[in-house]
Amino acid sequence: MTTSTQRPARVPAVLVLEDGRTFRGRAYGAVGETFGEAVFSTGMTGYQETLTDPSYHRQVVVMTAPHVGNTGVNDEDQESSRIWVAGYVVRDPARVPSNWRSRRTLDEELTRQGVVGISGIDTRALTRHLRERGAMRVGIFSGDKARADEAALLAAVQAGPQMKGADLSAEVATKEPYVVPAIGEKKFTVAAIDLGIKGMTPQRMAERGIEVHVLPAGATLEEVYAVDPDGVFLSNGPGDPATADLTVIQGVLERKTPLFGICFGNQLLGRAVGFGTYKLKYGHRGINQPVQDRSTGKVEVTAHNHGFAVDAPLDQVADTPYGRVEVSHVCLNDDVVEGLRLLDTPAFSVQYHPEAAAGPHDAAYLFDRFVKLMEGQRA
Repeated sequence: MTTSTQRPARVPAVLVLEDGRTFRGRAYGAVGETFGEAVFSTGMTGYQETLTDPSYHRQVVVMTAPHVGNTGVNDEDQESSRIWVAGYVVRDPARVPSNWRSRRTLDEELTRQGVVGISGIDTRALTRHLRERGAMRVGIFSGDKARADEAALLAAVQAGPQMKGADLSAEVATKEPYVVPAIGEKKFTVAAIDLGIKGMTPQRMAERGIEVHVLPAGATLEEVYAVDPDGVFLSNGPGDPATADLTVIQGVLERKTPLFGICFGNQLLGRAVGFGTYKLKYGHRGINQPVQDRSTGKVEVTAHNHGFAVDAPLDQVADTPYGRVEVSHVCLNDDVVEGLRLLDTPAFSVQYHPEAAAGPHDAAYLFDRFVKLMEGQRA
């Protein structure tokens, strides 16, 4: 990605999809060029948490909500230390933000961090195109680069890497371990493997008396157990789950240490017990996805960000090397597997984001379920 932080008003920009379709608009954020996978997010709000979610690494996010940037950018809602999206696409950006916590405009923040975006295009048409054709490679070009020959721009997009087969967790994870202390009385210790963890996730565990040791994506089994954990957590993260090493997860399952995974962690747990994973046509992204907890029948409105899913049977309990496994949650839009529960080993996972940053709080009980799992194992 090449960028410039100096931008006069109404600089031209063009978005080029790998199948040749183009959309022309205005530069939003930094001026230059950027490449990634075009995906759309259906969230009406929470754009700051979306931008700073490491799971969006190497993705160009199209916002389906037409008006974005209304509340500006503050210093409290980041889910990591930087913006991770490769590019940003909006229809009608707010000209003046209005919120008491706002410190700068979204346009200013994108520019400050060198994130190339585009505004003023028909995001509804773009979203419909991606729903029909599927997520695909894309480039955004602004300033002088937007005036280049479209055939050359298309060739540059088509030369970019695919998301399938991409091993990205180590690029976004912490390089050094750190600890998030328990709030109040410490009740448990959890080793959280950072595959692209969001800041609110260890916070939700800390609120429940858990001291969270956040470890790099490449942590060994010995490093995991060096913190003497009562449980192990697998975080969200970007990339293709088929590229990940499963040694640590399988070692945790063999030792029967309570394990909880979300999003990318759900996919890795699925692979660890013997299921496959596959790439969704256009994925689930947003904070309004309906999921049913099959054990209770309850429907939760949940926050999602995933382009891959677990290939597990919905209509039967599967026998695996770690005992019986069942699908615990399912998406009501398309029957995608949204959760797994091991019946003979203390482990479970969900495909969505129960920390609700941003998003609804319907799934917060999953952290309590993790606590009960550790309590039961300790007893």
